[in-house]
Amino acid sequence: MTREFKINLAEATIDQAELNALSDWIKTAPQITKGPLTVEFEKQFADYIGCQYAVFVNSGSSANLIMYYALQESGRLRNHKVVVPAVSWITTLSPAIQFGFEPLLCDADPDDLGLDVEHLRRLCREHRPALMILVHVLGHINKMEEIYKICEEYDVLLLEDACEALGSRYTDGRMTGNLGLAGSFSFYYGHHISTIEGGMVCTNDRDLYNLFLSIRSHGWCRDIEEDYKTRWRSAYDVDEFRNYYTFYYPGFNLRSADLNAFLGISQVKKMPEIVRVRYENYQLYARHIDPSFWRQTSAFNELSSFAYGTFVDNRMETFRALKAAGIESRPLICGSMGRQPFWIRKYGELPLPVADRVHYNGIYLPNHANLNEEKIKYIAGVFNAVAKPYHPGN
Repeated sequence: MTREFKINLAEATIDQAELNALSDWIKTAPQITKGPLTVEFEKQFADYIGCQYAVFVNSGSSANLIMYYALQESGRLRNHKVVVPAVSWITTLSPAIQFGFEPLLCDADPDDLGLDVEHLRRLCREHRPALMILVHVLGHINKMEEIYKICEEYDVLLLEDACEALGSRYTDGRMTGNLGLAGSFSFYYGHHISTIEGGMVCTNDRDLYNLFLSIRSHGWCRDIEEDYKTRWRSAYDVDEFRNYYTFYYPGFNLRSADLNAFLGISQVKKMPEIVRVRYENYQLYARHIDPSFWRQTSAFNELSSFAYGTFVDNRMETFRALKAAGIESRPLICGSMGRQPFWIRKYGELPLPVADRVHYNGIYLPNHANLNEEKIKYIAGVFNAVAKPYHPGN
């Protein structure tokens, strides 16, 4: 097929008007490090998600890191066993390993690629983990009702990695990132919105919120709410002067900056339109990709599609044909964690049927707010001409 377009996997969401506004703002010599705009961005983002609290950090990976670490420091965990999706991202899992958790990889659901509820139930019955984290793969929401029942039955705390799902809305109207105890988001280039680098962790739990604020900034109490500040200082008899350099937790520096928050405030206003376009693009893919290919499905009120994923029997051939036609593609996120070198080195290979299918046969096609039907038809035409459907047993 004749090369007609260069179609990137992702394109910038920060437009020229936002860059001009940023330039004008910087000329006023504002506070560029974390300050009042960070607080304003956090408030606007929490309002958009529909949660009470949001904490701006320097990446989605840091958002996952701070969720794990805050729960570890909170004393709420009865053990250090955690269920992690085999189909996820490295930083969904790596904090668990870094902090000494025992990770239990859960296979993927054959429909939405989230947690497989039958495997999840077996893991909970056999290991009694205190914690689980889920990923809404490519924006598709997990089977939440079944997962909630399992969490209640086995007394498991639930975290969400919603970095691929900003703007997806569950059937009851709640947004991803607001479906568990805490949820993480990424604002890296290529995600739904961008603050250049950045991420957010959301929660409705006030104690956890204040713990996030402290751990984000070294473990001191400068940023936490006043009644918490009074309580912490009183508990350790810390005077006003010594409090400047008193550390209540062994924290990190995971802060972002007001420069990034300035962009975030304008970016979050774009979300309704971004979600609309991404869902329309998903529907266009579903219409133009040959129906013999597997299609990701899930229950939702609104889908904020991250990319269009499917399985092929000739992945390298398909990848090369797409690349020759100017179309970027990628493995379906990073396949199975149970097949990654770091996991094999530490724990040995872990075969999981659906996750292995994703690992060896998964591919995803671009979806972003700058695509239109003409380009999607072009992508689908190249894809349909070369790709061979994969089905279990091929």
